Amino acid sequence: MNPATKTKVVPSCKKEKNDSFVKVRKRDLGRLSTEVMQLRDFLPKVVNGDLIEMLQKARSAEKMKERIGQEQEELKMECQHLRSRLDAAQSECQREREEKLVLREQLWESREQLQQQAEFCTELGAVSCTLLWSASTKEEAVKDILAEDNLKSFLSMAGQILVSYVKSLDGEAKAEEKDSNSHEHQFVLALTGVVTNVAAVTSGRDYLSGSAHVLIDTLIQLLELLKPGVFPRLKVLMLKALYNVSINVKGLKYISEFPGLPSLIWTLLADGDNEVCLHALRLLQSLLLDEAVVALVPLHDDTLLPLERIRMLATSSRHPALRQTAQETLDDLGSLRASCLNPNGTSMSFDQGKNTLSSKSKTQR
Repeated sequence: MNPATKTKVVPSCKKEKNDSFVKVRKRDLGRLSTEVMQLRDFLPKVVNGDLIEMLQKARSAEKMKERIGQEQEELKMECQHLRSRLDAAQSECQREREEKLVLREQLWESREQLQQQAEFCTELGAVSCTLLWSASTKEEAVKDILAEDNLKSFLSMAGQILVSYVKSLDGEAKAEEKDSNSHEHQFVLALTGVVTNVAAVTSGRDYLSGSAHVLIDTLIQLLELLKPGVFPRLKVLMLKALYNVSINVKGLKYISEFPGLPSLIWTLLADGDNEVCLHALRLLQSLLLDEAVVALVPLHDDTLLPLERIRMLATSSRHPALRQTAQETLDDLGSLRASCLNPNGTSMSFDQGKNTLSSKSKTQR
């Protein structure tokens, strides 16, 4: 047998007992070996670049996967932390909401208690001042009040209360109908009534004329603030107090120096309440005894004097005292106008003209 054609027995994978080897020609085996060697030489050159690139991408992808996993884990932990904070915040919010509800209930209860206390204090003040108002109608009681040396504090408090009350009004006459029976309204009237009764006593007038100028100013200013038809009872009491003070020489002097007083009286005469008009006329009569006030009254200019209103009150009013006082005021104004020039054309002194005026009425309570 030719050696080139000899065959070699190559062991193969054992599959069965009778099929353990396969016969291959030596030439074919050599060719196969050559091809294997060639593939071994050329295959890395062809595949190695792509494989390396794929491996690098794979490694990058793996690293990115790990980084993303770490970020996801961090985000998960942060989310859990935020959720814990949210739960804590919600719990705190719920606790604060419950506390707020409790505080709101306490606030409402406190407001209600404060309102009840305010109403009680107002009622107590109204009752006390009403009793004091009634007691102060006696001169001995006023003297006892002056002797206690507490009148200054009382008058200061009365002025503050009056200012606060008048400024709280809405300026409507209907307000009085609504509040006329209220304790606050009665309290204010009683305070003013006490002041009026104190001024009705000689020693009280002396005290007010010398030591209560702030209260006198307050009364005049409040009369300017109150509109016509609003709270006539309060106006009447304040006018009575001013009239009583004007009986004192020092009091008359101080009141007469108040700017705009004549125009205030003209305004009060336009009020629809008869009592307000009556006491405004009485105050005017008292002020006409002061030379400083007469100098401010335009006696020669009928357009600046409310003569028509006074004449109407003197002739058409159904109130006897108002009708009489209005006629007396007309006579006083006429006497003052006539006294400016006597029949011989010479001027008369103010004291000579003053003697022709009506005498003052008694004090008002």
